Amino acid sequence: MPTEQNQTVAKQMRMIRRGIAHLISEAELEEKLTRSLATGIPLRIKAGFDPTAADLHLGHTVLLQKMRQFQQLGHEILFLIGDFTGRIGDPTGKNVTRKPLTSEQVAANAQTYQEQVFFILDRSRTQVVFNSSWMEKLSAADMIQLAARHTVARMLEREDFSNRYHQGQPIAIHEFLYPLVQGYDSVVLKSDVELGGTDQTFNLLVGRELQRDYGQSPQCVLTMPILEGLDGVNKMSKSLGNYIAIQDPPAEMFGKLMSLSDGLMWRYYELLSAMEMEDVEALRAQVEAGRFHPMAAKKQLAKELTARFHGLERAEHAQEMFTAVFGNKGLPEEIEAVTLASEEGALGLVSALSQAGLVASNSEAFRMIQQQAVSVDGSKVADNRMMLQAGREYLLRVGKRRFVRLTVA
Repeated sequence: MPTEQNQTVAKQMRMIRRGIAHLISEAELEEKLTRSLATGIPLRIKAGFDPTAADLHLGHTVLLQKMRQFQQLGHEILFLIGDFTGRIGDPTGKNVTRKPLTSEQVAANAQTYQEQVFFILDRSRTQVVFNSSWMEKLSAADMIQLAARHTVARMLEREDFSNRYHQGQPIAIHEFLYPLVQGYDSVVLKSDVELGGTDQTFNLLVGRELQRDYGQSPQCVLTMPILEGLDGVNKMSKSLGNYIAIQDPPAEMFGKLMSLSDGLMWRYYELLSAMEMEDVEALRAQVEAGRFHPMAAKKQLAKELTARFHGLERAEHAQEMFTAVFGNKGLPEEIEAVTLASEEGALGLVSALSQAGLVASNSEAFRMIQQQAVSVDGSKVADNRMMLQAGREYLLRVGKRRFVRLTVA
């Protein structure tokens, strides 16, 4: 018969497994959880964020949600702001060297991160740390000794480095330092578990190896899937324009979430919603059986996420605004999908309306915008100079009955 402690570990593991991509290793984590319950000492859960942009978007919150779950299980969260690594620049997922940021840029972005993460994390149970506080104390000799703990051959096992090497593209020496510094962060913090996206797997495993070298118990590695942006294809990214920033105005956030495809909606439920997975699966079964309209399920998700960052009252107002624009019956079940080419990464709204067949001419587009009869992602548009960014999907509406789901290529 399973003991009460084992039942508790099993309960924690069920929550931890939700939505994850990989866990290295499950047996090790169960051992750590068992020891934590026996000693009353919480696990140290680390996740690092390089402050490379001013605002966080919903893609970043996938990790934050998992960190919040660890907090709910009683563990200690180490929110690492990579103000030192941000100045190196990690090219993960890129085929070129990423330009490092200045100290001033890093400091400004780090400040906004600290303000935004507590929409999700419990401030009283989160330790915010900066890796510059220990990395800047290392001497040149210390850095060389750290570099000696890894080989070039091992570094070239990282996919993006390997691809660039075989394609004859340059790899700067400092880029090899990035995984080592990230791994050394785990040594300093004595982390039990490190979280990251699937594109961070190599770096997280370096942390395990370095901890072993320094005589520590190696951290478990838990990776989360990369959240697709509004286009449903590419990773959510500000540079691609397919993102939902957590500081987007309530109506804009609600409208963007309502523009998700029905299939992508369930991905967002799994990775972002606080609903129990059993309830999510039950809701999905009702939708698939025709007992619950997918538009109602989408509104439920949009309201939950908008309320998380703006409060329930403003989320309800955003929903009312959306309903006022699109009518009490919501969107049509079938909306024509159109793809249009951009010029230099953007497409003017006026041209988009005309090319998509929503208006007969550019002059009619100007007139409809002036009459406030045009909306984008549920928000009325008053500026006829609005540009639609490449890599994004938009829900366009003209008047009461003309809709197009537009992808800007």
